[in-house]
Amino acid sequence: MIESVPLQYETALDPGFKLIPALTVIGMMVLFLGVGYFFRVAAVDELWVAGRSIGPIENGMAIGANWMSAASYLGVAALIATAGYYGLGFVVGWTTGYFILLIFMAAQFRRFGKYTAPDFVGDRFYSQRARGLAAFTTLVIAFVYAIGQGSGMGLMAQYILGLSYEAGVVIFMGVTIAYVALSGMLGTTKNMAIQYVILIIAFTLGLYAVGWSQGWSTVFPYLETGPETAMLIDELNQQFAEPFAFSTFYAWVALTVSLILGTCGLPHVLVRFYTVDNERTARWSTVWGLLFICILYWGTAVYAVFGGLLYEDPAQPGAETAVTEGVADTFMGMPAADSDALVALTAQLADLPEWLVGLVAAGAVAAALATTAGLFISASSAAAHDIYTNLYKPESTQREQMIVGRSTILGIGILVTLVALNPPALIGEMVAMSFAIAACVFFPVFFLGLWWENATREGALAGMVTGIVVSFGAIANDTAIPMYTGVEGAVSSELAAIVPGVASALVGVPLAFAAIIIVSLITENPPQDVKRLVRQCHSPEPMEQMESAEDVTADD
Repeated sequence: MIESVPLQYETALDPGFKLIPALTVIGMMVLFLGVGYFFRVAAVDELWVAGRSIGPIENGMAIGANWMSAASYLGVAALIATAGYYGLGFVVGWTTGYFILLIFMAAQFRRFGKYTAPDFVGDRFYSQRARGLAAFTTLVIAFVYAIGQGSGMGLMAQYILGLSYEAGVVIFMGVTIAYVALSGMLGTTKNMAIQYVILIIAFTLGLYAVGWSQGWSTVFPYLETGPETAMLIDELNQQFAEPFAFSTFYAWVALTVSLILGTCGLPHVLVRFYTVDNERTARWSTVWGLLFICILYWGTAVYAVFGGLLYEDPAQPGAETAVTEGVADTFMGMPAADSDALVALTAQLADLPEWLVGLVAAGAVAAALATTAGLFISASSAAAHDIYTNLYKPESTQREQMIVGRSTILGIGILVTLVALNPPALIGEMVAMSFAIAACVFFPVFFLGLWWENATREGALAGMVTGIVVSFGAIANDTAIPMYTGVEGAVSSELAAIVPGVASALVGVPLAFAAIIIVSLITENPPQDVKRLVRQCHSPEPMEQMESAEDVTADD
């Protein structure tokens, strides 16, 4: 298991103001704010679900950008480089989850036809307590997930703008808060499509340029880097490809399962299926999103190989600050800040032109902003729609909901910014923790709520509480308490080995499933109208754009 370490933001990246990269990033910020202003919203259906007007390709690009966070753009290559085979679990887990979404959940969620993930929980399980618990969990997931994005923003601001890490976090988070609060889901989706184009061009162009400049690849680096991989293993570090050198078999499986099931439980991912006009578009959005995601993920392992070789080479500019000065024995022991910036660092160590390295870094900023925007939208909808409107003031006006939603974006943005100034773990680890929470708390109630009409209110509450206890307890045990109290290692190393904070779903999900099923069997069946809702989610009849399962069953 990867140990969490305090991050020190002095890297082998060459920090300082760089004109062309800086102009690129500034232009991006102005563009995102402009799009947010142009698509500013004044109605809650546009604020939460973009008026259900997004097409499959555009939604697929938004899914890709929403997904390609700083953890994906920067952190996955870093995890593969520093943890080898263990790091591949992130690629396997984060990709496989979309197949489950495609087959079992995308169309069914759209047919249910609500605004938010807590909305689904509250209405499907006819319980305001369940809705409140789901809204609270949504806020926690958004908070934890977004911290990792702030880390990526700060690192790239150091390189591109010559700012301190702290100033970079504050500025980029401020821009994100501004355009999300202004434009809601509609403008955020338009920006996500633009951000995906920027990040995938930057990522792929950097990958090809490194391969060409070093003579390692020409046409298709994904399949041409076998000799370089062999060199990395044979000459530098055989542990790079050794299956369980850095973790046990159990830890690898636990991580992969947590990421797969967490993908199916993330509120900001599932809400994308509410933004389209019907269930067929929801399915095709998932297909397009998976394609766009794979284009980047396939390159992360190549970046890990290229970056490892260049990091070890003392002839490369900047490398003398790393391995050759004893900071790390090998590339797999590189400092945390170097590994978190590995994609941009690889381009720099390949001695690419400064503008090109800056473009790669700018892609990381676009990735971080896109995911943060999606998280802030899910958090604001949970607070304004589920907590304020459904639990506190059902007669609230649209204006009041907009005020609460935008205030939530501002509030959670400030909190994320403050914690991101000194995050408790690496980027990839922070994101994995949020996936573990989503898997333990949400996946069981989503899956059984869609596929088992006899799942009851009491069962859902029991399952969610079980998931919260397992996932939150695991994170507190091996990350939060040690980070903020100075305790050396996990509070209970035995518990951390069985239920790690980044991979608690292997234990938590079966327990939550069992709690839901057992309690549902011994409590009264759901009302007939709820059962009809579940059946309607599987109907072959096509839906209208603004129609929901509730509308259809009411008409029948």
